[in-house]
Amino acid sequence: MNKTHNHIPALITIFGATGDLSHRKLFPSLFHLFQQDNLDDRIAIVGIGRRQLTVDDFRAQVKASIQAHVHDTKHLDQFMQHVFYQQLDVNNEASYQELLDLSNELDRQFCLDGNRLFYLAMAPQFFGVVTDYLKASGLTKTTGFKRLVIEKPFGTDLKSAEALNQQIRRSFKEEEIFRIDHYLGKDMVQNIEVLRFSNAMFEPLWNNKYISNIQVTSSEVLGVEDRGGYYESSGALKDMVQNHMLQMVALLAMEPPISLHSDDIRSEKVKVLKSLNVLEPEEVRHNFVRGQYDAGEIDGQSVIGYREEDKVAEDSTTPTFVAGKVMINNFRWAGVPFYIRTGKRMKRKCIQVVVEFKEVPMNLYYDKDQHLDSNLLVINIQPNEGVSIHLNGKKYVQGIETEPVQLSYSMSAQDKMNTVDAYENLLYDCLKGDATNFTHWEELKSTWKFVDAVQEAWNKFEPEFPNYPSGTNGPLESHLLLSRDGFKWWEDIQ
Repeated sequence: MNKTHNHIPALITIFGATGDLSHRKLFPSLFHLFQQDNLDDRIAIVGIGRRQLTVDDFRAQVKASIQAHVHDTKHLDQFMQHVFYQQLDVNNEASYQELLDLSNELDRQFCLDGNRLFYLAMAPQFFGVVTDYLKASGLTKTTGFKRLVIEKPFGTDLKSAEALNQQIRRSFKEEEIFRIDHYLGKDMVQNIEVLRFSNAMFEPLWNNKYISNIQVTSSEVLGVEDRGGYYESSGALKDMVQNHMLQMVALLAMEPPISLHSDDIRSEKVKVLKSLNVLEPEEVRHNFVRGQYDAGEIDGQSVIGYREEDKVAEDSTTPTFVAGKVMINNFRWAGVPFYIRTGKRMKRKCIQVVVEFKEVPMNLYYDKDQHLDSNLLVINIQPNEGVSIHLNGKKYVQGIETEPVQLSYSMSAQDKMNTVDAYENLLYDCLKGDATNFTHWEELKSTWKFVDAVQEAWNKFEPEFPNYPSGTNGPLESHLLLSRDGFKWWEDIQ
C-alpha cells in the first residue's frame, strides 16, 4: 500500500452491525477506504448487535458481505484483523461497561489516540437511549475526538425532532453530530456546487432574471419491497422530501459561500431553507400533489399495487408519490418555482435536475409556425451521470429554421469505475471531521417546519388512492401543477 494519505486513527463502533445497511454499505465502504489507503493499521471497528456471535462468526459474515459487494478484495484478510464484535442490549446499562472495556483495550492495542466514532445504523427510537448510555458509561469521555453518525429519519415531525435533538445534545455537541443524508455523498450532487460556483457562464445567470423554473426529480421503478412497515409510517413526504429533495433545492438555490469551509457552506444552505415559503392549508391543495401506485406493468411484468404489498394496510392513505411547487422568499429567487417530484413504481429510475432558462425577450427566430425549444441545463445524478446543455441552432438548410442542439458531458466508464459509493465519501468525511455534506440542526428545523405544514393540510381530508398505475410518471395532477404555470415536466430528457 502507498502511504500517501494523512491517516486518522479511530475506533469505529457500529450499532446495528448485523443489519442490512451495515452489510450492504458500511463494511464494503470501510474496506474500500482501507484498500485505498485512506485508513491504515491504526483503526479498529467494533460491530454491535443483539445476536450471540463470536468474533470469528461475525468476521465470516462481514467477509462474505464484502466479497458480495466489492469486486477487488485485495487486502481483505488484513482488513478483517481490525474487525471485532460485541453483543449488546441497547437498553441494558451493564452492556455498555463491557463495551467500554473492549474499547479501551482496542485503543491501547491499535494506538487509536482516544478517537471514537459511533455509527447508529439502527431504528431511530434507540438513538436517544444509546447516546444517553454512551455518556453515562464513560464511553464518550475520551482523550481524542468523539463523533456520532445517525441515519434518517430524525424525528417524525418538528416536535419529535426537537425532543430527540435535545436528548442527543446531552451527550454530543452539535459539531460532533453527523446526520447522514446519502444523497449529499453522491458525486454528481456535490458537482452542483462546482458547476455553479466555478463557471462564469452559469453563476451570473443563476437567478430569477434568467431562470424560469428548476425541476428536481427522484423516481424509482421499485416498489416498497420489504419495507412496507417502515414506509407506512413515513411515506414519500417524510422519506424523501423532508431530507433528500429539499437538500438538493438548498444546493441549487444557495448564495456563494465566502469559503469552502463546512460552516460557511452550511450557513448558506440554512438561509435558503429558512426562506422556504411555508404553505397555508389552502395553498397546499394548489401546490402539492400526493399519489399512491396501483397495480400496473413495468418492463413487461405485472406488478401489484401499494395496498397489496406486505405489511401495508388495505385502505392505506400513505403517499408513494409527491410532487410540489416550492417557492423561496428571497431576492435571488422571488417568482421562480422549484418543482420537486419523487415516487416509487414510476416509468424509470432517475435522479435529475433540470434548469429551464427564460426565453430571449424579443426572439427574431420565433414565428407562429415554429416553436423554439427552451434552453436547459440538465444535471443527471443517476443513472447516466453527467451534464448536458440544450440550445437552439440553425438547421443546415436555406432559410432561418432552427433545431435543438445538445452539448453533453457524460461520465465515462473509467470515471464511473473510479467513483465511490456515497457512504464511502461520507464515512471518510466523518473521520476527517468535515461536516459539509451532513445536515445541520438548523437545516432540519426548517425542512420539518415546511413538511409539517403540508402534512397537516393533508390530514384534513382523505386522498382518493390509488391514483396512478405502476410504470407511469405519477398522477395526472402532477402535470397540471406545472401546466397551470405554463410549464411541463421534462420527461425522458438526457
